[in-house]
Amino acid sequence: METPQEVERMLQLHARGLSQRTIAHELGCCPRTVRRYLRQGGWQPYGQPRRSRRLDEQIAWLREQFEQHRGNAEVLRQELLRQKGIDVSQRTVERAVAAWRRELRIRQLATVRYETPPGRQLQADFGQCAVSIGGERRRVHLCVLTLGYSRRLVVRPYGHERQANWLQAMEEAFRHWGGIPEQVLVDNARALVRRHDPASGELVFHPTFLAFAEHWGFTPRACRPYRPRTKGKDERGVRYVKGSGLAGHTFRSWGAMEAHLAWWMREVADVRRHGTTGERPLERFQRDEASALRPLCGKPSFLAEREQKRVVAKDCCIQLEGNWYSAPQQLIGQRITAQVRHQTVRLLHRGRIVAEHPLQSANHRCRQVIRSHWQGLLPAEQLQQARASLQPAIPDRCQATPAVGPPATRAVRTSSLARSLSDYAAVLTEVEA
Repeated sequence: METPQEVERMLQLHARGLSQRTIAHELGCCPRTVRRYLRQGGWQPYGQPRRSRRLDEQIAWLREQFEQHRGNAEVLRQELLRQKGIDVSQRTVERAVAAWRRELRIRQLATVRYETPPGRQLQADFGQCAVSIGGERRRVHLCVLTLGYSRRLVVRPYGHERQANWLQAMEEAFRHWGGIPEQVLVDNARALVRRHDPASGELVFHPTFLAFAEHWGFTPRACRPYRPRTKGKDERGVRYVKGSGLAGHTFRSWGAMEAHLAWWMREVADVRRHGTTGERPLERFQRDEASALRPLCGKPSFLAEREQKRVVAKDCCIQLEGNWYSAPQQLIGQRITAQVRHQTVRLLHRGRIVAEHPLQSANHRCRQVIRSHWQGLLPAEQLQQARASLQPAIPDRCQATPAVGPPATRAVRTSSLARSLSDYAAVLTEVEA
């Protein structure tokens, strides 16, 4: 096989009128080689002729189905059998779409960095990590909210990823920054998005989230399904919180973890030099973004008044935002309504108020118990022993460590009310006897 340069020399000599034998003698090759390249009109690589394949006639249809099913070869094989009656192996389909799959991977990896002007966008997302709290490994759900321009972030830990946690974290972020961005970009979480079809582009937000957005005056947006890089600033922020804010730390209580995160945001995250912007988030925020945010104008909390349905558990309590509130024991197993009004939790059954409690901060693991709700569950002597074993004793309304509400009606944290299982077992043994 001759090189492309030698074949080009053959063509030049032939154009000057030299015979094939003379050209072969000058280049040191066979005259038949010269004749073949002159017949081809230039250099061509060796190669076997491409064999016809079974799916050659279905290329256009395969391409359409390939884009629709995001390159899933097994689904394409099933569709070939169902729609075309062609029974082939999955490997045959993979060979047919191999070039398209390479193109798809390149498109997925290709990213254009999108920067937003000051005050334009807030990105919000949840992340999970295991943290040692009180000597026990617990799963913590971190809500991380990042301003798109300054990269200043707010972190709030929760025990769940419920809708109330999303909304509460956003409200606390608005008050922390002293303003509201124009847009809030979120993930396609069920608590916020009812339906998001990537093919048709249909997007349906949860009605409560839409009411929340209207209350605060921002435009809700959802990132494209299966493409978390749409909110890449916050995705990176979640990893940053896990790797810098919580990695390697242990905490005595949930409150200690919240206090540590507040210190970390203030002393570490806000003053670090960001790798993309090259500036400290706090300086960039104060210089350009603080004035671009929409003012709060003293607007009340959207969560100040809300209602939720709950079932009274066997301990006469309902759980609301990570805290427990007691109800009359006659309602055990019944469905009641929990109303939050002006920092007060009202429990209603069939439209009648059956209990009122001061509202506690979410996920503080507080237990509010009215003494009469537990009255009669145990004989007097066993009840007194139970109170003694679960010190401090339960008064008419349990007193509390510092939390939301007036000092006279604050609730006891679970850590001070709850004891080990052995303590409970001892009490229950005496009752059964």
